[in-house]
Amino acid sequence: MSDVTRILHSIEEGGPQAAEQLLPLVYSELRKLAAVRMAHEAPGQTLQATALVHEAWLRLAGGNGEARFENRAHFFGAAAEAMRRILVDNARRKRRLKHGGEFQRVDWTKLDLAIAESDDAVLAVSEALDKLARHDAIGAQLIKLRFFAGLPNVEAAKVLGISERTAKRTWAYARAWLFEELRKSR
Repeated sequence: MSDVTRILHSIEEGGPQAAEQLLPLVYSELRKLAAVRMAHEAPGQTLQATALVHEAWLRLAGGNGEARFENRAHFFGAAAEAMRRILVDNARRKRRLKHGGEFQRVDWTKLDLAIAESDDAVLAVSEALDKLARHDAIGAQLIKLRFFAGLPNVEAAKVLGISERTAKRTWAYARAWLFEELRKSR
């Protein structure tokens, strides 16, 4: 049993110091996952990897005490989902007219328009993932772990509890399905 799993069980049993012990163990991994994910965002992104990790942590270990994680894999799966939701919420917020959704950001040093496609892409992927989850939950979860958390196939397979070959086949199918769904929605 890993230290993370042991601490997660301690949290579930009501250990008062357990949540404080968990953050130092998982913070660097969460930071790496967030940095990988944020590297794929459009230039001019106001959300930083550290802020993404902190927001995800607040959602995962928030004061409501309802979060229960069976093991390390379950925790990181939940972290990937939390990061996805944060990015989708951020993209939706930025698209609202109230937040300048109809305007495009201008880089005054180069006088070029920044590419705003990323927010639309995040929203389109999220909507397509919801459709995929209805008939292939493992495929949708694999896409979330790979796309939003930046996990390599080997790690994603471990998190999902499937073999690497199954993850590779599922990735190929889910990616093709997602591509086709995104193509149809244009």
